Amino acid sequence: MGAAGQGLSTDEVQSIREALAAGRKPKVVFTASAGQIAGQVGQVVQLTDPEVSDEYVVVRFGRDELPFSPADVAVAPRGAGRRVAEPETPEPQPAAPAEPEFVLDRVPQQRQEEPKVETVEAKPAPARKAVKAVKPKGPAGLTVTLAYADGEWTVAAQQGSKSLAKPYVVKPAEALRMVALVDVPGVHEAVEQIMAAERAEAEQQAEKLRAELAEIEARLAELREAR
Repeated sequence: MGAAGQGLSTDEVQSIREALAAGRKPKVVFTASAGQIAGQVGQVVQLTDPEVSDEYVVVRFGRDELPFSPADVAVAPRGAGRRVAEPETPEPQPAAPAEPEFVLDRVPQQRQEEPKVETVEAKPAPARKAVKAVKPKGPAGLTVTLAYADGEWTVAAQQGSKSLAKPYVVKPAEALRMVALVDVPGVHEAVEQIMAAERAEAEQQAEKLRAELAEIEARLAELREAR
């Protein structure tokens, strides 16, 4: 069984795939690489194509179904996932009506005239019923992947477990503009190295083609002189 910090092994991914095929939804626990939800428990509901995206383990967490990589989750220990019921916020009790206030003037004994008794009734303020804010369910997470392989840049998009756009080829200039939006020095250096290697290879091919073209031009000139 995978530890909470190691993610899923290849055998565990295969076991989850078999469990899904049998109609079960295996429980997993999020590892430290999952970020703020580390230690929380979810259920695997689908395994998508790992060739399309590294995040092919679709986990139901709360009301959302989000994709994660095998490193982000591990097999949950037995007994995990029993949610502790969140304490409900008690609704405030309506304010009890205020008792009427009486204003009495005590009459000295020497006075024969009795004072009037004034009764002031305080009206209770209408109690406000607490309105529990209902958090609307947000849209599933959107993942846009820019990848480089075999001399080509590709872009793919996926929302939750749904593939919005299969990987399609983009020009290097477009890929460079996308990377420029990511303010991460390591990413910029990696892209610059790839671009430099491609330019060097293209220049070598151009030199080779120019040399071959020069030979063909010389041969053509000889043939023209031989007429």
